[in-house]
Parts: sequence; structure tokens; C-alpha cells
Amino acid sequence: MDDEYCVKLSDDTGKLLLSYALDIGAEMLVNGAEISRVEDSISRICKAYGAKEINVFSIPYVILVTIYCENEGYITQSRRIESFKYDLYKLEYLNSLSRNICRIKPDIKSIKDDIKSINKLNGASFVRTFIGYGMISAAFTIFFGGSTAEAVSACIIGFMMHAYETVLKKLKMNKFLSSCVCAGAAGILAVLFVKFNIGESAENISIGNIMVLIPGLMITNSFRDLFSGNIISGFVRFTESVLLSIAVALGMSIGKLIL
Repeated sequence: MDDEYCVKLSDDTGKLLLSYALDIGAEMLVNGAEISRVEDSISRICKAYGAKEINVFSIPYVILVTIYCENEGYITQSRRIESFKYDLYKLEYLNSLSRNICRIKPDIKSIKDDIKSINKLNGASFVRTFIGYGMISAAFTIFFGGSTAEAVSACIIGFMMHAYETVLKKLKMNKFLSSCVCAGAAGILAVLFVKFNIGESAENISIGNIMVLIPGLMITNSFRDLFSGNIISGFVRFTESVLLSIAVALGMSIGKLIL
């Protein structure tokens, strides 16, 4: 980038710039962005404000960035990603913010207000996700050959799964164990619905509920990371998605064996 388009960083703004760029990158990663998009956004934001050397290293749980500024020398900061929530609505706003920052180059301190505004946005509400769990469960049950009664059963179990998952998140349970518990509860309920003659096959009911728990976005992003050359990140995400899928299958099997 030509010098005429670069904002010269003062003694303090370099650290602020890097901190806000990392905040944006971390939020993008938390809400479902692939690694290459996160690294590119951080690099472009820092470059827009005159950082000379920019080195970004990111894996799904850590972002590490070092930049060089004429007045401050090398600055290094990192962010630890504790959990993911996959909110594509927020991700769209974060992408727009990063593009606007690169194009307009606003005052660095004003970026913090923009980040706060995006963080205050409400994603899918409890009611929406509650209804979504039920509708998706019913739709997949019908898609895989289930009857209307089995779809209704899957829908009700989907509602209950969302309630279980919400409670387990508040208890901060490990996500592998949480997926296993939710799947186990769904398996038990599917067998009970069949015993009460609401549907003929527990398998047809369960397949709809399983699809809700499968980490589809994580699997997709793992392949996108692999194809873009981020081998470590892609492998980590793929391994995690496989382990989550195994936890779901194990929980469902245990649930059915109990009854």
C-alpha cells in the first residue's frame, strides 16, 4: 500500500490498532469464519493504518499477531478463543466493518464503539432456535422416510433437546459430554415414543434429532481451511468434528440401550 494512503501510527495507537484488529478477528472466528478470512482481515486492517510488517498465525483456539510500527517497533498480542457460537448474522456485520475500516480508515479509537455495537446485536433468540430444533428434526425425519407421526415425535424431542442443551451450556459442561448427553436423552425419548405407539421406528425418529447435533459448519470450515493451505487448523477442526459426531452416536446408542 502506498505511503500516501497510510496513517502514521503514534506511540500509543499501534497497540490500540492491534488490539482492535484482534478483537475483530477473534469475534469473526467465534462466529464461524474460516481461518484464512480471519488472518486476511487482521492483516488488511493493520496494513491500512501503516503497519510495515504483519505476521498473523491463527488456529481455531488462538490468534497470534506481530506487527512492526516505525514509532513503536515490534508489537505482539494474542487472543485465546474459549468457545464458539456460530452466529452468521454477526459475522456479516464483522466482515462489513473490516472492509469499511480498510476503505475509510476512521479514527482508531472509534473502532472500539463499532465493535461494541456489533457485540450488542442479538442473534437468534431462544424462541427461534427452540422452534428451529423442532422443525429441522421433523424435516430430516420425513426426508429420510419417516411417517408424519414420527416427524411429530422428532419435533417434540427436538424442542426438548434444545432445552437440555441450554441448561448444559449454563452449567458450562464440556461440549463433547453435552452432545453425548443430549443425544442420549433423544435416544431414550425416541424409544419411549415408539412404546407409546407414536411412530413405528425409533431409528426414523432419531435420525432427525441426530442431524441437529452434527457439527456441519465445523466440518465445512475444516475442509475450507485445508483447501486454503491451513493444514493445522483444518486438521484440528476436522478432528474435533469427528469426535463430536462420535459423541453424538455414542450418546444415542447408550440412550437406546437403556430402554
